[in-house]
Amino acid sequence: FSALDLTFGGEMKSLATKYSGSQLLQKKYKELEQSVRVEEIDGIKLVKKLAGEMEQMFHKKAEAIKVTVFALIHKPYDNTRSKYEYFNAVLINEMDEEGRSLELGGEFILQPNEHFNNLSVNLSLSVVQVPTNMYNKDSAIVNGVYWSEALNTVFVDNFKRDPSLIWQYFGSAKGFFRQYPGEFSVVFFSFSHFLYAGSYNEELHYVEPCLNGTLVQADVTNKDHFRDHLDKLFAKGIGMLDVALTEAFELLSNFNETGRGSVCSQAIMLVTDGAVETYDAVFAQYNWPDRKVRVFPYLIGRESAFADNLKWMACANKGYFTQISTLADVQENVMEYLHVLSRPKVIDREHDMVWTEAYVDNTRPQAQKLEDAQGPVLMTTVAMPVFSTKNETRNKGILLGVVGTDVPVSEILKAIPKYKLGIHGYAFAITNNGYILTHPDLQPLYEEGKKRRKSSYSSVDLSEVEWEDKEDELRNAMVNRQTGSFSMKVKKTVDKGKRVLVLHNDYYYTDIKGTPFSLGVALSRGHGKYFFRGNTSVEEGLHDLEHPDVLLANEWTYCNTEEHPEHNFLTQIDAIKLYFNGEPHLKCDKDLIQEVLFDAVVTAPLEAYWTSLALNKSENSDKGVEIAYLCTRTGLSRINLFVMPDQLTNQDFLTGEDKEVVFSADHFPLWYKRAAEQVPGTFIYSLPFGTGSENKSVVLASSAIHLLDERESPIAAAVGIQMKLEFFQRKFWTASRQCAALDGKCSISCDNDEISCYLIDNNGFIIVAEDLSLTGVFFGEAEGAVMSKLVSMGSFKSTVLLTLCFGHFYLCISFIHLFIHIYMNSFLSFQHLLSVLFSFICFCRFLVEFNLYSWWHSDLTIKAQRGGKTMLVPCDKEYPAFVSERTIKETVGNIDCESCVKSFVIQQIPSSNLFMVVIDNTCDCSDFGPVNMDPIEIMYILNKKTSLKCERLKFQKERRRPDTCHPFHHEENSMECGGSVGLTPSLISTVLIVLIVTIFPR
Repeated sequence: FSALDLTFGGEMKSLATKYSGSQLLQKKYKELEQSVRVEEIDGIKLVKKLAGEMEQMFHKKAEAIKVTVFALIHKPYDNTRSKYEYFNAVLINEMDEEGRSLELGGEFILQPNEHFNNLSVNLSLSVVQVPTNMYNKDSAIVNGVYWSEALNTVFVDNFKRDPSLIWQYFGSAKGFFRQYPGEFSVVFFSFSHFLYAGSYNEELHYVEPCLNGTLVQADVTNKDHFRDHLDKLFAKGIGMLDVALTEAFELLSNFNETGRGSVCSQAIMLVTDGAVETYDAVFAQYNWPDRKVRVFPYLIGRESAFADNLKWMACANKGYFTQISTLADVQENVMEYLHVLSRPKVIDREHDMVWTEAYVDNTRPQAQKLEDAQGPVLMTTVAMPVFSTKNETRNKGILLGVVGTDVPVSEILKAIPKYKLGIHGYAFAITNNGYILTHPDLQPLYEEGKKRRKSSYSSVDLSEVEWEDKEDELRNAMVNRQTGSFSMKVKKTVDKGKRVLVLHNDYYYTDIKGTPFSLGVALSRGHGKYFFRGNTSVEEGLHDLEHPDVLLANEWTYCNTEEHPEHNFLTQIDAIKLYFNGEPHLKCDKDLIQEVLFDAVVTAPLEAYWTSLALNKSENSDKGVEIAYLCTRTGLSRINLFVMPDQLTNQDFLTGEDKEVVFSADHFPLWYKRAAEQVPGTFIYSLPFGTGSENKSVVLASSAIHLLDERESPIAAAVGIQMKLEFFQRKFWTASRQCAALDGKCSISCDNDEISCYLIDNNGFIIVAEDLSLTGVFFGEAEGAVMSKLVSMGSFKSTVLLTLCFGHFYLCISFIHLFIHIYMNSFLSFQHLLSVLFSFICFCRFLVEFNLYSWWHSDLTIKAQRGGKTMLVPCDKEYPAFVSERTIKETVGNIDCESCVKSFVIQQIPSSNLFMVVIDNTCDCSDFGPVNMDPIEIMYILNKKTSLKCERLKFQKERRRPDTCHPFHHEENSMECGGSVGLTPSLISTVLIVLIVTIFPR
């Protein structure tokens, strides 16, 4: 079949070369070879420059927060108002049955705004949101709203200074939420639960057996895992509190000795309905005189006989005592825990800035629509606490609320010019805990070719996407804010996870000053380490840039059109023209513009070339070619249609419907990336996955244009064509019949019933088969025995890829809950109250971290996942991928089957990534079974001897401790330690819960 390979391969290369214009474009770049300057990229210099630009962007957001906090702490708080009208976000523009505006509603002008995802907003005013379980005219709410009214002017001024700002807000400790710009919204609050690890009755035992004597991380996975055990708690017998407290102190001490503890704020929280003594002997042994561990007792129920003992524990250990008997008490009294932990910060006047990890914004319908189209809308939040500065309350540590603003990750990517990173290069940022802020692999998972959201984005560790770094060298260096470099071979999945690229990456990293983030840049070796500069006149470049077939990468920033409102509606091409006309307020990337003008000039001749082809196109031979396209390293694209738009087989290609095939903020088009790894001068053929039914399918043929003849030459552009699948398949079958008709060329025809002919690509996917239903199917599923033999012979290499579905290592707060059950009657309200208490304590913890996004965003995500829908269970998966061996041109093989020998031959199609496989049908090898690419779930099975899941639960990675720590202050009034609420005693059961907390400020 060699003659067939040569005939078909030569014909397809000739066709692709002709219609793509690859030779013409290669010639144009060759003519300019002497006038361009090739430079090797200095990775360290590049990452430092990018980090400096990101630092400036982050600084602008932080300044807006500081201005807002300053305005609040210098605004006198008036708590004398009993009435005040404000705009309630739920009630604005709402009418009663008689057509009158609702109280706290009224007319509120709203206009759609593209900057805010086309939501209808008011850019002059903020609105107030009050949780549905709170009275919106409560005096505390009214006074707080009146006090924060001054933020309207501050929010507006912030937005004028930095038009890239989006949502700004103030979350009050009183429970309301002020947001700018104002919009109509309905919000439901939902809070996370704490974890717990053990229970007590007469003796100590742990709810999760594998976590005996250890602290665990409060990530989403662990919280869900332990929350599932909450309903399994039961009371039996009598437990000893001194044993529980001793265990708690021992756990904290042992954990700190490992070097992984915070050695900062630590606390034990007791949730109980009784304590028969004060256990001062335990405190004297473990906590006095330094009192490094605060104790927060919560007395559940109306029984007050034990209040004095519990209050003594709090006062003697710099904590706070609270009695909880109703749901209202949870909301009103648990917040004191927060104020106590805030005291040192308030006294020191420390308003620490906090940046969160990436999280999914799905709290608004527009965000959900964007997610459906493009994947999750990732955000980060910068926040700062607002403390009372009154001298008379200074030692009490009164937290007034938290100020914050959201920053889309997409805006962070704008500070990273993709053209400087090359085809496979990318930038990424992580926090001091090792969690990803932005990374191109922080993306949807694919299941059966469809996107599905990861269960958590806020605690994805760098090691989960750069998993080839087995020793965490890259991760740990970045966590420790070092500047340096690192190299390793990596496997990158593309094409919805079905294909793999094997690359050798060089990593460069440094810290982003003024933030907890570190920035990394990955450059692929070879063409990815080189950049070239061309030169052309502005007049000639602008002339060719304005051609109607020219497009620029939609997510790349050639000029910043968002900084000034008068530029908001400019296209990038219009902005470039305005820039050269001397617009002083328009900031543009001068280097990128110069290079895109150069590319426009070099690629301009293809417009006339394609037009000539269209006019002279043979209807008989080439009517299956529908589109010619090219893209350059500067994000410039040209597209030519050889048929009318409504006649296109696949109308979505290059339109942005599938983001993987167009330029985005963090990647080059898929076909461009794959062509770059082919031998220069050859074409890569592919059948796009998810292109619909058979009659809508197409084949793409793409080729990279190298600037120089050397293998490590910079790649200037990539070109290609789209043709009908039916046209491509017909060409193959026609060539096979012509080969058979030529005497001596092909001894056997594909029409012979005793053989099967396939055309597969370099990843083993079928492009042509006699059975049309096999088109696009992995070859191993159709011919398992042959695929297995090809792998064993080395014609194809199998590699295992790993998909980690969630973040496992949430290193913000380490805590463990120890449950002590002494005795409990059937008491449903207690269990309900206990659950609510845990929820509210967790809410307070997030405020202690000043992590407003967790309050406003994360738990809504959890609620959306659980609310009446089938919840996708997180899992880790591994799956195989296959790549052909380039050096093998032809291979003959035999397979010993049960009662026969099956023969086959595989030959490479010249100048392509395709292989023809011819198989003997007369031998049945069905007993071998198929070879598929289905992912295999990694099962973490708990048993007494081995427990992979247990190891994952306990595993902790290195992270950098915070620069500041405020556990105590000598001026704080530790005798402000709470009291009972005057409840009548009653006979109830006794339940005690001990919660150990070690707090790491971010």
